[in-house]
Amino acid sequence: MRWLMLYARSRQVPTSAAAVTLVALAVWAFNRGDGTDAVDAIDPIAFFVLAASVAAGSVGLGGQDLALDRTAAIRWAPRRAAHMLLIGAVAGAALLAVQAMGAKFAPTEVVVRDSAGLAGLAALGAVLCGAHLAWTLPTGWLAFTVLVPPLPPHTVGKAVGWMTFPPGTEASTWTAVALLVTGTVLYALAGPRR
Repeated sequence: MRWLMLYARSRQVPTSAAAVTLVALAVWAFNRGDGTDAVDAIDPIAFFVLAASVAAGSVGLGGQDLALDRTAAIRWAPRRAAHMLLIGAVAGAALLAVQAMGAKFAPTEVVVRDSAGLAGLAALGAVLCGAHLAWTLPTGWLAFTVLVPPLPPHTVGKAVGWMTFPPGTEASTWTAVALLVTGTVLYALAGPRR
């Protein structure tokens, strides 16, 4: 068996991929043609789909034995970074695939920005809380964004509520990029918390 297949199995990638596929199929089945056709409108369903997909992908951010992972004679940093980027890419691609089949939930730029930022939050969650709780930061930020009244649309409000702002909002885009870069670099170098 090749290392990629072993890595994927040890990180529960098939299970995560199945969960992302089921979320995408459920959203497609219940929203065929029901999403808005406006290019700039953002349906909150997009946030939930992306957060659920990233949470499903974050399950495999740690192996079965962290001590064994830390003593392995391979370079983990590139593999961890690729894994993080793949989680964000798959989450965004799943929502874009659903949108390509009819329902429109958010502009492509928002999907890319939000999936990247949520993936970065999952990486930070793995570093700070451990791989088994990596889902807490993206889910918590989503809950905060949805449940707390919107902040004024100044720079701080746009940074805190980065998921909800329309495409081209610089503070939102830079917040998502900062979360992705910080989370990926920290996770790639340090790995998940024990």
